[in-house]
Amino acid sequence: MKRERLKWVWPRNGREWVPYHRITWTDASGKRKERAIKLNWGGDFQKLDEEYWAVEAGRHPSQRKTPTHTWGECIREWRTDPKNILKLAESTRKSYNREFEKILEKNADKAMAFTTRTAIRNKHNAMASTTRAADWMLQAVSLLWNYAKEQLDWPLGENPAARIDKYGPQREYPTWPDWMLDALDDAPSDVRTACELIRGTGQRPSAAIKMLRSAFQGEWVTVRDEKGDNTFPIYCPDRLRTLVGGLPAGSRHVLARTEKSPKSYDSIEKDFRKWRTTLADIADEYDDDATRYTLHGLRKRACVELAEAGCSDAEIQAVTGQSLEMVAKYRKEADRKTLSRNAQMRRSD
Repeated sequence: MKRERLKWVWPRNGREWVPYHRITWTDASGKRKERAIKLNWGGDFQKLDEEYWAVEAGRHPSQRKTPTHTWGECIREWRTDPKNILKLAESTRKSYNREFEKILEKNADKAMAFTTRTAIRNKHNAMASTTRAADWMLQAVSLLWNYAKEQLDWPLGENPAARIDKYGPQREYPTWPDWMLDALDDAPSDVRTACELIRGTGQRPSAAIKMLRSAFQGEWVTVRDEKGDNTFPIYCPDRLRTLVGGLPAGSRHVLARTEKSPKSYDSIEKDFRKWRTTLADIADEYDDDATRYTLHGLRKRACVELAEAGCSDAEIQAVTGQSLEMVAKYRKEADRKTLSRNAQMRRSD
């Protein structure tokens, strides 16, 4: 096939002829225009053919425009923006950064503007087996899109992740029953300690597991609200104070991995699940299933216990740091038992 646009040029250094793919045309004003692309053939006529026809098809490397306003650029801007560091809790930033790494893996150099709503919806649907991860993906895309459009002033259209229905929470964490709390006395030391920290302080499991020994000062203990990224002192129950006071000294953390670092949530949760499997016979006695219960369910038990003890919403919130909406949710569970007892006792009278 004839290569009509192939032109050979003798360069100024005069070493050898150099092949170019050259197009000439005349614009509307009558001015002659030209575009030439050098063909890197290396003396190989087969390579020359490949280079020439790649230009004809628009696939030559020199014809590819460097994409702008990419996902990678947006993530770099977001990560270096001090406002994002200040307004988000460390745990939230970690969650977003985990999602950002997934985006960077395949889409770092792709222009955001080419992302379609259909593609995002299809991706979300394809992740139906991992609903929590699917919703985090959707949330990360939406966050970055809004940031690029509103804070970086990038020329983007409508947010492709907006108004796509999330899967939402798939199940509630059931509150620990009395029989499981009783079994905790014989649990491995780290599991028992972690559970007592969660129950005694009302913190999220991850925050309780990372607690410093210095957080315990007399009858007070400093707890962390990971979601709000702040700390505050609360009264420490005698049971928890005695447990922590009886632990071997020498490390900075209550649950220590090394002298200066705590054990991870994953390692404690793994030990908890292993211990939980030993409770099958006890659970059978109560027609229950131990695998239903999680460390998060123990935090819920702590909140319900406070409600059953007659604590006000403000008092419960002072301990757990939770929103009034969440406190009201746990109070409803406690009130149901109290109200049903009162009702049945009145009937028996």
